[in-house]
Amino acid sequence: MDRKLVIIKKYENRRLYNTATSRYVNLDEVAEMIRLGDNVQVVDASTGEDLTRLILTQIIVDHAKTPNSTFPLEMLREMVVATGMLGQNSMLKYVKDMAETYQNAYRAFTPPVNPFDLMQGMRTTPRPPDPEEPLPPEPPRPPDTKDSEMRDLKRRIAELEALVAKSKGKRQPRKRSPPRPAR
Repeated sequence: MDRKLVIIKKYENRRLYNTATSRYVNLDEVAEMIRLGDNVQVVDASTGEDLTRLILTQIIVDHAKTPNSTFPLEMLREMVVATGMLGQNSMLKYVKDMAETYQNAYRAFTPPVNPFDLMQGMRTTPRPPDPEEPLPPEPPRPPDTKDSEMRDLKRRIAELEALVAKSKGKRQPRKRSPPRPAR
């Protein structure tokens, strides 16, 4: 797949200008272009110096600062270790390997969304039961006949009458609390 080259110019006022769309963009938009597969190159507007590495690092740092960042702490540690290694080529290979490892791990834990799976969840016919999924509890069954309902009501009334009779038999005069001293 040929990746579209997008040139971003960085001005002295720290604003980023997308030359492809002729509008200013922020770091989040640059990150989204990269996620979508664009080959983004950031250059200094006045000198033409390539600032891509600086901007990509800034995107990573900004993302890693957020409390809910999914960027693995261990990978950041390894990147710090890698900066002390000799030779740019070995460091570049190391960082690429680490990024690839991170991507593979991320893909392994977050399965891709298949539109057919989403559609399956919307269908009206029930899916076959999963043998590993626990069965939902059965709702209570309604009484089979009116006779059983009557028996249940009679039983409840008898229990209530027994409670009332018990409470009448145990009724004792209420004790008065001692008077409180006057203030």
